[in-house]
Amino acid sequence: MKSVNELNEIVSQVRRDIVRMVHACQSGHPGGSLGCADVVTTLYFREMKINEEKGSDGFLKFSPSGEGEDLFFLSNGHISPLFYSVLARRGYFAVSELATFRKINSRLQGHPATHEHLPGIRVASGSLGQGLSVAAGAAKAKKIKGDDGTVFVLMGDGEQQEGQIWEAAQFAPHYNLDNLIAIVDWNKQQIDGPTDKVMNNRDIKAKYEAFGWATVDLADGNDIQQVVDAVTKAKELRGKGQPIAILMKSEMGFGVDFMMHTHKWHGTAPNDEQLAKALEQLPQTLGDY
Repeated sequence: MKSVNELNEIVSQVRRDIVRMVHACQSGHPGGSLGCADVVTTLYFREMKINEEKGSDGFLKFSPSGEGEDLFFLSNGHISPLFYSVLARRGYFAVSELATFRKINSRLQGHPATHEHLPGIRVASGSLGQGLSVAAGAAKAKKIKGDDGTVFVLMGDGEQQEGQIWEAAQFAPHYNLDNLIAIVDWNKQQIDGPTDKVMNNRDIKAKYEAFGWATVDLADGNDIQQVVDAVTKAKELRGKGQPIAILMKSEMGFGVDFMMHTHKWHGTAPNDEQLAKALEQLPQTLGDY
């Protein structure tokens, strides 16, 4: 289990990976990736139970079914640079492979895909609104099998505008999926602008509670200690008959000052000068790929 200080070091390197990956191919989504780096890193390096056994290639053995493990699903699949960096840094595949992001014949496609058989990817994602349904199904399957693992899913707040989210939000409490923890990245930004201008979500917390979920507030999703505390609290609510939603307020583009407080870096790649400026703000802690 990594300490908060160790997690902060990993997160800094993950953020470096993100901006370098998107810059190298001049394509991708740095904003949300940077904003969610703290929570995904915390899950994989501290909070989730995963198979630590290594194969003959030296990488973690990956089971698509995840029996006996905690599962993570990335619903907002466009923040794949973050997901790939965390998976590589955690030991699922070579960190050097990050250099192939969005390149021809790469396993690291713009959105996570399963047909490339990249370790760590359990489902293709990026068609927004589907992740909560997938996670609810996985949580139901674990219940049927008597598997005590927890299922985590990360969603965007713009994604909450999808109707399928609310079908799954109704399904999970009906089947008492108290092994399901959904995290909503409540950064109030989406591709076309602020969420309250595009399609106002109003009070997401009140909506989940009205559907029968227990909720946990995460006031600053870019503070590792607060992330750890929120996930710990959510895990304490397991087994009490309700699915759990963590409402995480984060800052899109966090860690790079000129990418923050705007939706404009949702899907924009930095140029050479901007990359250099970003890397000046992100300490290299584990070594660049």
